Amino acid sequence: MSSPVRLDRLVTPADPIQGDCRRLDRAFYDRPAETVARDLLGRLLVHDTPGGPRIGRIVEVEAYLGPGDLAAHTSRGRTARTKAMFGPPGHAYVYLIYGMHHCMNVVTGPEGSGTAVLLRALAPVRGLDASTSGPGRLCRAMGVTRDHYGIDLCGDTLWLARDDAPGPADIAASPRIGVDYAGEWAAKPLRFFVPGHPAVSRAPRGKHTP
Repeated sequence: MSSPVRLDRLVTPADPIQGDCRRLDRAFYDRPAETVARDLLGRLLVHDTPGGPRIGRIVEVEAYLGPGDLAAHTSRGRTARTKAMFGPPGHAYVYLIYGMHHCMNVVTGPEGSGTAVLLRALAPVRGLDASTSGPGRLCRAMGVTRDHYGIDLCGDTLWLARDDAPGPADIAASPRIGVDYAGEWAAKPLRFFVPGHPAVSRAPRGKHTP
């Protein structure tokens, strides 16, 4: 792993942050998707692009719990599309929806589990001049495409990090968005977000959880 990237004082719409940016290691991702999802809130997504780093603070995610979760892509088993989701933790699963919007997930749990966390919204931190509210806008602003499918998030191009800022004071949970087809799984509170943050893609409707 390379040395921590030193960031100057960074400012988001919600709170100032500063300090060293330390890459998340493999063990962070090698846990249940719901655990990782909660722990991703307040972390940084970093893309080292030729034009400079693009950085956003994660404020909204959704957990997908593997083949038994009817809202997960892996509910239909291992396919060419979902190969990365069944791979080792700490890699990116990127797919295209409506033929135009990319969505980025981080693969979680032990290899073969087929679990992941969808990144839904970021608070812009550096190098972002477009909306990062919603998974499609997030990927467009961060420059994430299918070229990043399967990329190692412990590498040097696209990665996630923690800094010295405290985690969110509160976390809210609600049903996931756009998965009405998933039967009882559509109602499970597996979307997690920072309540009241302006970058969250939908108005808070879920209960608050510790």
